[in-house]
Amino acid sequence: MIDDLIYFSNDAVTSKVLLNVGQEVIAVVEENKVSNGLKAIRVEAVSDKWEDDNRNSSKGLSDSSPRVLIGCVTSMLEGAGYISQTTYFSLESVCEGFHPCKGDWVEAEYWIRPGTWSSEAISVKPLRYKRVDKVCISSLCGRNGVIEDSIFFSLDSLKLPEGYTPRRHDIVNAVVVESSQSCYIWRALCMTPVKRW
Repeated sequence: MIDDLIYFSNDAVTSKVLLNVGQEVIAVVEENKVSNGLKAIRVEAVSDKWEDDNRNSSKGLSDSSPRVLIGCVTSMLEGAGYISQTTYFSLESVCEGFHPCKGDWVEAEYWIRPGTWSSEAISVKPLRYKRVDKVCISSLCGRNGVIEDSIFFSLDSLKLPEGYTPRRHDIVNAVVVESSQSCYIWRALCMTPVKRW
């Protein structure tokens, strides 16, 4: 029932979306000449979840709620980036303490902009991360290095304690994220020295 006055069946609902009690709808209504009752012959759900705050009908979208995307960061711009080449994100949507780099695997909540059909992430976090303790810096070449022959790091994106510069054979603790970096599948986010050689 709509407003406790207008009867409708599921067949009248466009896009076959499930409606909730209290949800706003737009209806095309006709009067039953015999019973003098009202019946909706077409019902469309109204959504106000888009950021532009316009009242839009579903227009073929079966669900306007955020979706989950697992993908790889394919490019980074100043203050923003793209996941899987198609989903835009701003650094403001990234979880605290994580600065994504090209190659990082992430989990993002995103939505599709009506009209343009472009997707935009509203939250981005690392897909997998872990802490590694008492591991050795196995190589260092210019501004890039490797921990334990398996974890890539770049001094351009690595968080370090003030005054510490990593050297080969240093024993360190690190927080790493899953990332496709050449032949490595982990990238160090931050590192602290345990012992220097």
